[in-house]
Amino acid sequence: MHPYDGRVVSNFIIQALNNQDITIYGDGSQTRSFCFVSDLIDGLVKTFFELFIGPINVGNPYEFTIKQLAELCVELTGSKSQITFKPLPNDDPKQRRPDISKAREYLKWEPR
Repeated sequence: MHPYDGRVVSNFIIQALNNQDITIYGDGSQTRSFCFVSDLIDGLVKTFFELFIGPINVGNPYEFTIKQLAELCVELTGSKSQITFKPLPNDDPKQRRPDISKAREYLKWEPR
């Protein structure tokens, strides 16, 4: 992951390491689901050997709020960063959570 790729995890970590304010858009209650690359690859490989035809979501269905993520970054880095809030853009999704029920059923897969 490139430190300046504009994604929420890398943004928060870089801001915390530099003791900069961590910017949250909205009130921080919107959720995201994060998945280890190794789990994702394991799920994708399993799709290669399954005869199921159709879409199957692989990912992590466990959600974190954006505020929880920001607080965790501050805590784990020992940062002096403050969390600041700005207006939520209209196109920002409130929730991102994959439905992995087909992966569980057909692939016998879920993230560890």
